[in-house]
Amino acid sequence: MKITRFLHLGMLASVFVFTGCASIVSKSNWPVTFKSDPSGAKIVISDENGNEIHRGVTPATVTLPADSGFFSKAKYYIDIKEAGYQDSKGVLTAKINGWYFGNIIFGGLIGFVIVDPATGAMWKLPPLKTVSLAKIENAALPPVVTATPSVTTITTTNVPPIAVETKASTNSVPQQ
Repeated sequence: MKITRFLHLGMLASVFVFTGCASIVSKSNWPVTFKSDPSGAKIVISDENGNEIHRGVTPATVTLPADSGFFSKAKYYIDIKEAGYQDSKGVLTAKINGWYFGNIIFGGLIGFVIVDPATGAMWKLPPLKTVSLAKIENAALPPVVTATPSVTTITTTNVPPIAVETKASTNSVPQQ
């Protein structure tokens, strides 16, 4: 009976020693909903290397990794466009996950230094990103085009003269 109890306690202790707290109770990939006012705007999400992650229209829910490597938080660039509105560009950056500090009590040094940083669970992304687009005044009106009269002068060189035949006037006196 003592051996069984000792094995159970040993297995339970190994769970806490060889795992990270944030890895146990949290996640590494987070669904983020992107909304715009007005909705239906075109959205492009790129990572910090310029790789396109998602292209679509708002509202859109995209699951994104919160890390970009060992001890590195993720950063995403958001471009939102809608006809008649100013384009909006923004950045979405992961923040430290509060569960990461649970390693002080539960996960120990291995969870704090290795497991959670390696899995990305030490970071989290917000569940919602909302952008209000600013309307462009007179955006519905087509651009005004004004016609400006112009004069074109053509200059020619080395053109032979044209022979012009003139008629004698009836009032002229014939010359002898």
